[in-house]
Amino acid sequence: MKTYLEGYLAPVPDEIDAVGLPVEGTLPEELTGRYFRNGPNPLPGQDPGHWFTGHGMIHGVRLRDGRAEWYRNRWVKTKRFLHNAPFVTDKGFDLAAVQANTHVIHHADKILALVEVGLPYEMTPELDTVGPCDFGGRLTTGMTAHPKELDGELHFFGYGLAPPYLTYHRLDAKGELVESREVEVPGPTMMHDFAVTENHVVWLDLPVVFDLERAGTGGMPFDWSDSYGARIGVMARDGRVTWFDVEPGYVFHVGNAREDAQGRVVLDAMRYSREAFQGIWRHIGGTPDPSRHLKGAVLHRWILDPATGRATERQLDDRPVEFPTINDDRTGRANRYLYAVSEGEVVKYDVETGASQARPVDGNAGEAVFVPAAGARAEDDGWLMSIVDDRLLVHEAAGLDLVAAVRLPRRVPAGFHGSWIAD
Repeated sequence: MKTYLEGYLAPVPDEIDAVGLPVEGTLPEELTGRYFRNGPNPLPGQDPGHWFTGHGMIHGVRLRDGRAEWYRNRWVKTKRFLHNAPFVTDKGFDLAAVQANTHVIHHADKILALVEVGLPYEMTPELDTVGPCDFGGRLTTGMTAHPKELDGELHFFGYGLAPPYLTYHRLDAKGELVESREVEVPGPTMMHDFAVTENHVVWLDLPVVFDLERAGTGGMPFDWSDSYGARIGVMARDGRVTWFDVEPGYVFHVGNAREDAQGRVVLDAMRYSREAFQGIWRHIGGTPDPSRHLKGAVLHRWILDPATGRATERQLDDRPVEFPTINDDRTGRANRYLYAVSEGEVVKYDVETGASQARPVDGNAGEAVFVPAAGARAEDDGWLMSIVDDRLLVHEAAGLDLVAAVRLPRRVPAGFHGSWIAD
């Protein structure tokens, strides 16, 4: 049995609905909306070859007036799901034939299921699939699973396995694609995430690279490259990029970036060493090395100075963590708090003081999404929502106290990213 088909990663076999979910504790009445979480879930009997390549499935919970009205789960009905359509054809790449399995967001009245090498798929509030979205034919690359919203605009990028290797895009507040710009990089890296600040875009050109020889094996055609190098790029809004050489490592997920008083860019992200990346990559690819002790990512900070061309880096913690989140109102600006999950716990960092606190959870902790309180007066005035096995947990963000647990009708496989979509 492969690791991504068993245990806490094991897929569920079907789509179900349940209403009137039991609640332990008290759900805040102002939490009226939907919590959606995406992740890979192959069809029964399928072996996708890697955890990352299963069909997308969104799990949703509807909250209203202190009640949990329903749970439902739905596969994202992509061309690949419906017709087993190949990604690569004799006409090139079919961006609509990729499983949209990584994130689900809301922007400009659209709910979009995302994956980084394909088109987004529009979904209804009831999780029916509308279809692929290319923004009126303007989007000709894939769309990252980690777009960043700043001042109403949505910044994102697509990376390619053939040139152009990296393209920056920007949607306006109405959902119109108003800018696309190629960014020159040496080759096809797996650029999963990036960052924005008020005046810059931050690129992660790191040594996990497309490998043509691996492309025909059925798994993920990316692996660590000792020869590629590691750079972080700071791009001004006019497209000029200043590149900074950094110690080789890999980043799946960024916490946040900002500009300091000296005009430097400060980036906080979860960094894997070479050994840690290779261990986790083999594990989620189904072929773990029993002699290798799995190591995780740890919180790092890079300070990038465009004026001097110098980059400094330091580790902020030694706890293995992933899936960082923040109060999204602070995206691209100074934030004090950053949330993450470790094995069996939710973690809160004060990145100003360096302090941290953790709250154990009984199960496999999923990404904790910050939901601001109505009329919030502090950055951490709100809640954290996360799916942990067969429960939707709601923690109070300031002190990490558990305020409510919604009992779901089934175990939800460990997945990737989600969003709270308020009514």
